[in-house]
Amino acid sequence: MAVAVESLLTPEILRPARYLGNELGAVHKSWESTIVRWSLTYPEVYEVGASNLGHVILYSILNAQPRQLCDRAYLPAPDLAAKLRSTQTPLFAVESRRSLTDFDILGFSLSYELGATNILEMLDLAGIALTWRDRADGAYPLIFAGGQTATSNPEPFADFFDFIALGDGEELLPEIGLVLEEGKVAGLSKEDLLLDLAQVPGVYVPRFYDMAADGSVHPNRLDVPPRILRRVADPIPAYSIGLVPYVETVHDRLVIEIRRGCTRGCRFCQPGMLTRPARDVEPESVIDSIEQGMRATGYNEFSLLSLSCSDYLALPAVGVEIKNRLKDENISLSLPSQRVDRFDENIANILGGTRQGSLTFAPEAGTQRMRDIINKGLTNEELLRGVRTAFDQGWDKIKLYFMIGLPGETDVDVLGIAETIHWLRRECSQRGRKRLDFNITISNFTPKPHTPFQWHSVSTAEFKRKQNLLRDAFRSLRGLKVNFTDVRISAMEDFVGRGDRRLSSVVRRAWELGAGMDAWWESLDKAFGAWTQAIDESNLTWKYRQVENGEWNLFENSQSATEEQAFTHSSLLTPHSSLDAPLPWDFVDTGIDKQWLKADLQRALEAATVPDCSFEGCSHCGVCGVDFGHNVVVAPLPIPPFVGQFEPDQRRSQRLRVWMGKTGEMALVSHLDLMRLLDRAIRRASIPITFTGGFHPSPRIIPANALPLGTTSSGEIVDFELTEAIEPALFQSKLAAQLPPDMPIYRVEEVSIKAPASAQILEKADYLITVDVVDRPQISPDDWQTWVEAIQAAEEIWFEQTTKSGKVQMINLRDRLFELEMVESDRLTLRYVGSCRNDGTMLRPDHLIYMLEKVSQQELRLLQIHRNQLLLAESENI
Repeated sequence: MAVAVESLLTPEILRPARYLGNELGAVHKSWESTIVRWSLTYPEVYEVGASNLGHVILYSILNAQPRQLCDRAYLPAPDLAAKLRSTQTPLFAVESRRSLTDFDILGFSLSYELGATNILEMLDLAGIALTWRDRADGAYPLIFAGGQTATSNPEPFADFFDFIALGDGEELLPEIGLVLEEGKVAGLSKEDLLLDLAQVPGVYVPRFYDMAADGSVHPNRLDVPPRILRRVADPIPAYSIGLVPYVETVHDRLVIEIRRGCTRGCRFCQPGMLTRPARDVEPESVIDSIEQGMRATGYNEFSLLSLSCSDYLALPAVGVEIKNRLKDENISLSLPSQRVDRFDENIANILGGTRQGSLTFAPEAGTQRMRDIINKGLTNEELLRGVRTAFDQGWDKIKLYFMIGLPGETDVDVLGIAETIHWLRRECSQRGRKRLDFNITISNFTPKPHTPFQWHSVSTAEFKRKQNLLRDAFRSLRGLKVNFTDVRISAMEDFVGRGDRRLSSVVRRAWELGAGMDAWWESLDKAFGAWTQAIDESNLTWKYRQVENGEWNLFENSQSATEEQAFTHSSLLTPHSSLDAPLPWDFVDTGIDKQWLKADLQRALEAATVPDCSFEGCSHCGVCGVDFGHNVVVAPLPIPPFVGQFEPDQRRSQRLRVWMGKTGEMALVSHLDLMRLLDRAIRRASIPITFTGGFHPSPRIIPANALPLGTTSSGEIVDFELTEAIEPALFQSKLAAQLPPDMPIYRVEEVSIKAPASAQILEKADYLITVDVVDRPQISPDDWQTWVEAIQAAEEIWFEQTTKSGKVQMINLRDRLFELEMVESDRLTLRYVGSCRNDGTMLRPDHLIYMLEKVSQQELRLLQIHRNQLLLAESENI
């Protein structure tokens, strides 16, 4: 029987704060006043989904639409998923706590091939049928997918979705919302509603299309388009200023998109082909969005996002301007993707500072010949110049990304990766300087649809051999950390990513067998076993062998392969088959001419490069025109004088002691997350906080004692040290305005800056705890009073404790108890005052339960904990 969601969100599950839906920036619109109710449903854990820029942008845009509401849902961690199943409680949206079946439409992000099993897991947890055929009666919400993988080749996932949104969603999703609104008001059937949606450019409705024997896709009715146009939208940075999660996420920073699309033309790169044309954001818009966003969110870091940030020619000017404006606020900048050939001192300045972050370049290949084949557009001289600049500017560790298994690759090219590392270190050595070290990631190339290499065949057996070649070559290099992508992930991605509709049954069976979160290392063995069994049961094992052994080699030794060849013509083409054969994704109109892809493949075989059409002549790929627009490139701007890096202001002009509470669902926010929340609140309030010194300056926010997860409190004490004096009442009003309602501030008082911090003079804590007896609900109040008096009368109650160093010691808990009384008998509540010192002399609530169990000889259960107050040393109490 289903239970209330609130009863499942307890301290017993990991990071319960990620399911609360009450973050800064969360939108709570009235359910009754809206017509169309969306849930953006991210098929990864909250820490991944909540930091995804596309998720944040679309959430903001949909909630800006009149008469429409957008909530969010995420893949629950295994502990909550088990609770949902055991209680038969359907998966819910985090803000409204409503079941996903209550919504009109659920949108899933499908950003990589193996994420489809997570989508099936979420549908099953929500009690929603997995395929559109099983949902045809209209009783369920509309289920759709978007994202890079959904756009590139929807066919392996077509059975699961009512429709698929192709391309950018900023303009497409509001158009879909209007169609839904009109259809809902008119009372249209699901079939008629989907037919209306099929007329919207960018919407693919699989039920209106069939797969031919050769794998190609064609309409099964005349009133839908034969090809579906990929949608293109310009980035709008203002919509990036949204959610500020309480828990730490994978990208725990403000992210602002500066450029969408890439025209470098790297032949392996699907995003570079699927996001054309390139569109730069106006520098003033970027600068304003960052400045406003940092002040609105309280983040201490921001990131500029693009497929290639260095191709945003205004980057040095924009970066320096932002660093100058925010110089005194301990703000750092990260750039996730950079061209090593464009790395210079200006970019080093905007990345450097007291918290100099990691630096990542992607040469991709170890020889010049291979970089020309893949059209990387990078010479050895440019690679050396960029790495040397980083070394000269103070970096002593650099991350480099390489790929193996590229078309035309030889063992010489593979070993060229190790030789490149040797060469770079030798050329960047300097007497008196620390050695330049590298973190190397070696990924396995997997051909992707809509790229010149989409016809290429790879071999996982060759991947393993080449990985071993590199392992041997790297043994002589010290200070080198190397990560190899597991070939099983690459094999599964390749098998699914270029398949047709027959793969839907394989995806479903893999999920049934336990595949999920397949890119996570801890579940890879289980996932790979599930995928392998699913492939065996599908009668497509021969096709998977092509991925294992290399399809070209397989056909050289094959005498009869009629079924295999038929499938190959629709998925993985060999040298013996025509490049003109239909592909499952041909019906997706990306704007890139297929003939151009074939011509570019020929240029690759000749190691001929194609210039970047954003900065040189048109490459005639076919994108630019009415449907997709044209490249928009912002010219370089004058770089303002750099005023220097942040220097922490360590002046200690005032200390304010704050008494505050942590009530309601804020009890489910951990201590570390609470400290991050206070830091961001102080930043948003523009309070002049003092910083510590050192390599990682941090604000001087000093809590008296960490509150255990799940414990409410009305008596927390936190010291704040400021560089400038401020009236306590003004401080209280400014800080309270930036805190959640469940974190009230009771009072603020000034204490001497020379006095000990509250953490140093903390003596006791006053608690209320609610308990009961396990399996014996009929215990009388007199029995409880007897046990309380027994503890009061005892002189010793010994407890075995293990220290952090592993040493076992016996402590007398009775020495740490000062007061104990029963304050409520109906729902038994005890009040006690015990030691609470930060040297480890503490009487925790579980200690008191232990004492009660010793005197009662009963097994007890702790139901609720509330900390009334923290008590400082008598001479220091104010």
